[in-house]
Amino acid sequence: MTRRTERRDPTFRRTPMRALRGLVAAAAALLSVTALSPAAHAAPEPKAPRAFVALSSVDPTIIQEMRYITPHDFVGEPIDGYRQPLCILTRPAAEALHRAQLRLLRQGYSLKVYDCYRPQRAVDHFVRWAKDLDDERMKAEFYPRVDKSRLFADGYIAEKSGHSRGSTMDLTIVKLPALPTRPYRPGQPLVPCYAPKKERFPDNSVDMGTGFDCFDTLAHTDDPRVQGAQRANRQFLKSTLEAQGFVNLPEEWWHFTYQPEPFPDTYFDFPVARRSVAGH
Repeated sequence: MTRRTERRDPTFRRTPMRALRGLVAAAAALLSVTALSPAAHAAPEPKAPRAFVALSSVDPTIIQEMRYITPHDFVGEPIDGYRQPLCILTRPAAEALHRAQLRLLRQGYSLKVYDCYRPQRAVDHFVRWAKDLDDERMKAEFYPRVDKSRLFADGYIAEKSGHSRGSTMDLTIVKLPALPTRPYRPGQPLVPCYAPKKERFPDNSVDMGTGFDCFDTLAHTDDPRVQGAQRANRQFLKSTLEAQGFVNLPEEWWHFTYQPEPFPDTYFDFPVARRSVAGH
């Protein structure tokens, strides 16, 4: 009978045992460092309370043009905490918007939201930007007549925002069928937010007299200089939302808060992402 001879790897015979022990020790050290690294022990992102929902799950017909995940905002870059172009609100606020939308659809219009729930980390981003007086890359569009050093004193920037409580949103009205709007191109020439509608950045909404996030007194809802169709459009938006329990911020025609707020004293910081409200 032929006997099979087992062949050994010659490299194995030549490898000293102490070298093997060294490799094992190095691997153990690497595992130890990985286990102690910040990434391995990073706290999970906070999630929204069950009282929060994605607006699209309550009313998928409301147009969403979420500005702060894009560079087309007064900072000029995507804002901290915005992971996906998603409107998140407390359920009572979302359901009230749905009721308003039903009324508008019957008249040939739709709501369009620019911003909804806003994480505290996003507000902190605004504050850091406002303190950097050298960064004025978006001044020509969003605050051409306001000295940046006055943003806090004039109330345009604050360290807390009602948006972080989940029942405040920024929105407008669009005539249906909604026309597409071209995307913002970073570095493109900027036009003041209070310029005539045909000159300022294109928006498929009705003419409200200024663009969204216009840091100017012309954005005050009842500014007497805004007349005609522009004033009528503002009042149309305001009366439609007031009928469903919303209160307008007089300094911003686009800013509304549903009342009573479910969380009147809590400022949340979960990110704007589907996973924040997954399963709600």
